[in-house]
Amino acid sequence: MISQEIGIVKCFARYIFMTRSGDMGTNQEWQEEQQRVERVVDQIGKQIDTLQQYAGEIKAEVVDIRKNFWDDVTVNFDDAHEAAETYASMKQQAEVLSERERSHRHAKERLTTLGRLLQSPYFGRIDFAEAGEKTERIYLGIASLLDEDEEDFLIYDWRAPISSLYYDYPPGPAQYEAPGGTITGMMELKRQYVIRNSCIRSMFDTGITIGDELLQEVLGKQANTQMKSIVATIQKEQNRIIRNERSRLLIVQGAAGSGKTSAALQRVAYLLYRYRETLQAEQIVLFSPNPMFNSYVSTVLPELGEKNMQQTTFQEYLERRLGKSFHLEDTFAQMEYALSAMDELGYAARIEGIRYKAGSGFMEAIERYVSVLGKEGMIFKDIKFRGEVLFSAEYIKEQFYALDSTLRISNRIKLLADKLLEELKERARLEQMKPWVEDEIELLDKEAYLEAYKNLKKKNRYTENTFDDFERERKLLAKMVVQKYFKPLQKRVKQHRFLDMLAMYRQLFTNPQYITRFTLHDELPERWTDICIQTIERLERSELAYEDATPYLYLQEQLEGFQANTLVRHVFIDEAQDYSPFQFAFIKRLFPRSKVTALGDLNQSIYVHASINDGLSALSSLYEEGESEAFVLTRSYRSTRQIVEFTRGLIDGGEEIEPFNRDGDKPTVTQASDMTELIRSVADRIRILQAAGHQTIAVICKTAKESQDAYKALSASIPLRLIGKETSSYETGVLIIPSYLAKGVEFDAVIIYNASKTQYGRESERKLFYTACTRAMHELHIHFVEEMSPFIYRVPSETYSVVGKSSN
Repeated sequence: MISQEIGIVKCFARYIFMTRSGDMGTNQEWQEEQQRVERVVDQIGKQIDTLQQYAGEIKAEVVDIRKNFWDDVTVNFDDAHEAAETYASMKQQAEVLSERERSHRHAKERLTTLGRLLQSPYFGRIDFAEAGEKTERIYLGIASLLDEDEEDFLIYDWRAPISSLYYDYPPGPAQYEAPGGTITGMMELKRQYVIRNSCIRSMFDTGITIGDELLQEVLGKQANTQMKSIVATIQKEQNRIIRNERSRLLIVQGAAGSGKTSAALQRVAYLLYRYRETLQAEQIVLFSPNPMFNSYVSTVLPELGEKNMQQTTFQEYLERRLGKSFHLEDTFAQMEYALSAMDELGYAARIEGIRYKAGSGFMEAIERYVSVLGKEGMIFKDIKFRGEVLFSAEYIKEQFYALDSTLRISNRIKLLADKLLEELKERARLEQMKPWVEDEIELLDKEAYLEAYKNLKKKNRYTENTFDDFERERKLLAKMVVQKYFKPLQKRVKQHRFLDMLAMYRQLFTNPQYITRFTLHDELPERWTDICIQTIERLERSELAYEDATPYLYLQEQLEGFQANTLVRHVFIDEAQDYSPFQFAFIKRLFPRSKVTALGDLNQSIYVHASINDGLSALSSLYEEGESEAFVLTRSYRSTRQIVEFTRGLIDGGEEIEPFNRDGDKPTVTQASDMTELIRSVADRIRILQAAGHQTIAVICKTAKESQDAYKALSASIPLRLIGKETSSYETGVLIIPSYLAKGVEFDAVIIYNASKTQYGRESERKLFYTACTRAMHELHIHFVEEMSPFIYRVPSETYSVVGKSSN
């Protein structure tokens, strides 16, 4: 039994107890706290024992119900009444099985939560006296726990209303919002614990912020391949984000390493707790930057006893909608082009096109275009059958414009489809008399004839006249043949594939002057004619550039009707600075009933279209005044103070970023005379970092091409793994990764593979360099050949150490 195995835990490990005044606490007080931990652990063990027995009994019931399911169901289909009785019996038995399976699943989930509590029951305590009431001790953990009589809380869930006091107030006057209103009182004590294996390792009495001592311990650990829960170290500003329930749009602008993603995931857990009767995990969607990031954050919610929300990327959504029609470029291929094709013909036009097509101006042009299409310009495809045109594109166009012009185009398309389906039925009837049908009947197998016979018999259509029976059978077989061949045609009509979407999108570019009907000429890019030529060339190859995907889909939705998801209640957008105004507007249309939480860092806006996004104002402009709220997080927790002091010097406004007071070594800058020397110095640095015990070491390259070159150069002497856009997870060890794929994750140590002027010299590459450097938790090492990036020159020289020669 678990409770017997635990017994009374004896903790002889060295402990730390610091009072709020900075003095060491008393041994007696520590012993009292440890004894309480032991009592709580004992109660957890008892609950585990009870729940394991209960879960075992339910599992046995489930197995028995499945085994004897049909024995307990009365089956009789002799008449309609008996069939209804049979259905009711089956439904009742299925519901019993479903309820037992659900109970077993909930029991197993609770057992998992109790198992986590067993190791570390709680992390915080507040002593709070509600006005006019006695002081109550409140202990906070990842889940609630009642005593044996189920009357008093031994542990409060960190998401409970009263728990907000712990995150928001120092000892003194305090208040929190309860379902019945505001509760005021006095907080007399605020204490933090580090409990491992049921033993208190340290305790701290603290003020308004979660004590630096606890943060030091958490942040000083090595990076993990998966993000961990931060409920024990949530800061006041993060707590305001987590518990916000007012805003339809919540924008979080946070410095690199400020905990914005962590806060967002705890926010998901809070919402699932707060609205547990009405909100399911499936009603929450997280748009993340890449598949590897999905894996990185996938364990946070299960750690807190919650199911994971839906996780996807915007690229995956585009692939699902357009991948069958086009070879779709992804955002990383576009990024690779932008970073490495500067010398190619047409580069400037492509970059201008990316920026224009991502903006609200192009979206508005498409909306005006759609308005004109309601009167003229719609393009359709012929509907053909066996090489014969059944309905010409011109005929379909005439039928479309004959419909009520006051109706939306999408409604007219639906009416047009219904009309074409009716006409197809008549065409199918006429087709039954054609010679090809006779040929197909001759090729039918015995099963088809048997089916025709059964159908005629069921309709009591067989007579004693053999000739009449033969004719009826022949007509039925002809109908079956034609229906088989017309079915794909009917499906195409139902899917509105008589619309020539490609031609209507291409129409915007076929004549460079055409779009001036829908936008002012001076709003167009300087190289608009070249942009049109490039777009047409790609479309003719059935290729859809990333910058064309959202506009194309938006046009399609405007014409056919939006496929909105009304079930999703919350949408989270991570790395929101990488989304274009067009994409923001599309997502809002896609989830019309959802609240949105957008997390971003403008200093990490590395994509081409990001430069046209004035902050996250493009998103907030989609909402009414008072519907949105913004939070700014300026304190960086990921990196050591020395790394933050270096990286904030790389960007404008970096002085506002506040480093957490965790010390480490200064970043190093190492010069090499050529690539051979650079490769050797990087390899030496990797070995030094491995010897120091770092578990995750990232060699960050500018592009995927450079990553491949670095992998070839280093893999012969050092075991390492190459990370690409298809990588779904990463493991400990040495990783070679392109800069843009490292976003959102962190590593013990980071090596910038080649920070030469030729690699990071353009102003457009500044934020990319900053993003790469801010992935480091404990150590940052920058290597370059000949002349280093000018971005480093602007950083105070005292914030980094020069190794070997330097051009500085």
